[in-house]
Amino acid sequence: MAIQIEKYKYEKDNVASLIEWLASFGLTENDGVTRLLYSEAWVKAQHAVKKEMEEVGLQTYFDDVGNLFGRLEGSNPGSKTILTGSHIDTVVDGGKYDGAFGVIASFLAVQRLYQTYGPPQKTIEVVSFCEEEGSRFPLTFWGSRNIQGVYGLDQVKGLTDSEGYPFLGAMKEAGFDPDTYITPVRDDIERFVEIHIEQGMVLEKNQKTIGVVSHIVGQRRYTIKVQGESNHAGTTPMHYRKDAVSAASEYISFLTKKAKEMHPHLVATVGKLEVLPNVPNVVAGEVAFSLDIRHHQEGVLDAFCAEIFSTFQSHADEREMSLEISQWMDVLPVELNEEMNAMIRGIAEDKNIPYQDIISGAGHDAQVFGSVCPTCLIFVPSRDGISHSPKEFTHVHDLEKGIDVLSEILYQLAY
Repeated sequence: MAIQIEKYKYEKDNVASLIEWLASFGLTENDGVTRLLYSEAWVKAQHAVKKEMEEVGLQTYFDDVGNLFGRLEGSNPGSKTILTGSHIDTVVDGGKYDGAFGVIASFLAVQRLYQTYGPPQKTIEVVSFCEEEGSRFPLTFWGSRNIQGVYGLDQVKGLTDSEGYPFLGAMKEAGFDPDTYITPVRDDIERFVEIHIEQGMVLEKNQKTIGVVSHIVGQRRYTIKVQGESNHAGTTPMHYRKDAVSAASEYISFLTKKAKEMHPHLVATVGKLEVLPNVPNVVAGEVAFSLDIRHHQEGVLDAFCAEIFSTFQSHADEREMSLEISQWMDVLPVELNEEMNAMIRGIAEDKNIPYQDIISGAGHDAQVFGSVCPTCLIFVPSRDGISHSPKEFTHVHDLEKGIDVLSEILYQLAY
């Protein structure tokens, strides 16, 4: 498949320049980035990264879903692989750093190590995962979960994007033909190292440059549907009403209060609300709302869900209303590798880089790998905690300090 790559002037070893270069693939009017899985911008970006990898001596290849690898062969025959990288897909009109920094940082770290020390003892591969965000199609971690063998074509048959375009059609159009698909599952990965912007404000508020991620939260997402009875707003007395909006409001207030009380790291979010018939002078007969719950301990998630759902049901029964709770996401929390985290802390101390342990409230590819092999995740600060936005920004000083730490841990693991 012939890919025409736009020319963009950039400095080869300058992380800030490379961030802008990669952002040129899918750049929006708002100075953000839209680079969705298997889109034209995504295809051009992956091939451009491939070209850069080849120019510094990495052996490159795509697997059958579009994950891109740049391989630096180790001198130890038969050694397993140290994998490092992140993803290049974005949300719609997202930022330039989310995912992209992890790919560029891994590329620069391996390039600098190779130029300084030559080939490693253990093979290192830089990966640019094809997808993590779930922005175009309704699934996440398509790239990393294929590598783990959790996903295959069965998971995407019948899937379409918001415009009705089929997943398998987009995949084929991007150069990855489902008819020739061979599962890209890997059993040779010894460790996975990811670096990422924090996407929160903790590091900046605490004036730390490096975040050592101890856990990645589990995520549970639900749709809660409350069924009452539509009726006239003027002629239905308050004590006879089966008002779905009133009930949903009580549920949302209760879950918010309970989340604050139960644990300081527990978060619960209602971000979407649908009301029927949604008319000003009609008592609402039905409300559906989303619920996103996150915490790094599964027991806390269990306890919170049990308490709020029991209360919701009791309330509905008392008012002779019906309640439907549908779960559509259940991602388990992951504890990351303490041995590798101790290495990161030691590196930061040796280099006089301020750091702290931190819990990731967002999902990452490290979450997929963390359950199957020793994995670490390194954060650098996000200005004002803003992410998934054109305003997303991390200072070049912090980017470079992150690459320094990443380079050192890769050296310790592979050289």
